[in-house]
Amino acid sequence: MTDLLRAAGAVVWRGDESSPEVAVIHRPNYDDWTFPKGKLKPGEHVIAAGLREVREETGLSVLLGRALPPVHYMSAGRLKRVDYWAARAVADDGFEPGEEVDELRWLPVTQARRLLTYEWDAGLLRALGAAPLGTVPLLLVRHGSAGSRSEWRGDDAARPLDTDGVSQAESLATALPAYRPELLLSSPSARCVQTLEPYAAGAGAEIKVEPLLSEEGQDPEKTPALVGNLSAPAAVCSHGKVLPGLIGALSGKDVHLRKGSFGVLHRAGGRVVSVERYPT
Repeated sequence: MTDLLRAAGAVVWRGDESSPEVAVIHRPNYDDWTFPKGKLKPGEHVIAAGLREVREETGLSVLLGRALPPVHYMSAGRLKRVDYWAARAVADDGFEPGEEVDELRWLPVTQARRLLTYEWDAGLLRALGAAPLGTVPLLLVRHGSAGSRSEWRGDDAARPLDTDGVSQAESLATALPAYRPELLLSSPSARCVQTLEPYAAGAGAEIKVEPLLSEEGQDPEKTPALVGNLSAPAAVCSHGKVLPGLIGALSGKDVHLRKGSFGVLHRAGGRVVSVERYPT
């Protein structure tokens, strides 16, 4: 639907997972209590928008956890979709009251539920408690667009990203900071390495090349074991012929990724508790 309004936000939490506090904001123009959110800018990735809006409205920097159910409602005669995530506060630059948001409160979930203006926000709190909060993200990235395999005359492993692929890699670099992957793994193929390079450059991170992630070197047992044993937040870039089997082996889910898109597997207690898919 081309007329769909898009926005993004988060239910930001801190403290103990078993009894967290959540950040609730007051908007004087609407005289409501709600969660931080706002509209996407033209061309902005929905995840990058969520990070930006939370930071602008609360002064908080966050790490995204599980996606929460999106909220839909009518706004000025148009359908609006707001994407939300559970988000752990990791830094606080200080809240500054302004025209859009004049108060921020940290409240236990039960108190927040009583204060919130909208029923859909109460639904977000129910979803927040439906699965573990403290998850470790595993990002599985399919390389960006790299032209036609049949038209490339050189070694296929050297086939680079095309113009669209470069744009996808740049968009990816705005989304990955939401998860702060500490480890970057890539197939040796140039198009895979190049897909992670914009994020790696901004984060000052090294990309490690792994033959088990290549089309030729993948192994139905060794590749999932390699990736599944990663205990820290990680981003792994590979191919359309590798990733579905890898995701299936790790999560039991049948997930296919388009070029330039990525999946997020949230892990807790040795198991995958949520699988998400995002375009770039």
